[in-house]
Amino acid sequence: MNKELSRHEIREMALQALFPLDFNTDLTKEDAIMNAIELDHKEMINDEESEFVPVYLDTLVGGVCAKKEDLDSIIEKHLKNNWRINRISKMDLIILRIAIFEMMYVDDVPAPVALNEAIELAKTFSDDRSRKFVNGMLSNVLKELEAGA
Repeated sequence: MNKELSRHEIREMALQALFPLDFNTDLTKEDAIMNAIELDHKEMINDEESEFVPVYLDTLVGGVCAKKEDLDSIIEKHLKNNWRINRISKMDLIILRIAIFEMMYVDDVPAPVALNEAIELAKTFSDDRSRKFVNGMLSNVLKELEAGA
């Protein structure tokens, strides 16, 4: 790999890999990751493709896939009134899953950093209402985690 990717770039690629995995049950995690890398970082891929998958990208995509049910139950717990998880846009849902996964399972990412990164992803891949929704939802999850609930 010629260029070292930032964690922010890796989060964007994780989002791009996780999005189609939510719809296409035939897609493998590895194929989704390679497709995400090809979108913006084709120069990273050569004949030994798998050598160029950033470890943190594999951690995020694999972790969110493995913990999807737990992450979704946390999201559902924080929804207001008669909202259900299926009313959340897929993009926002995946952003929330990535952030909550980082908050709960990635020791070297402080929870407030995960929250801020999710807001940045929402700014890039969604709209202002989504950014506010993601911020509010993750702020509540952060408060709960800090309280040790």
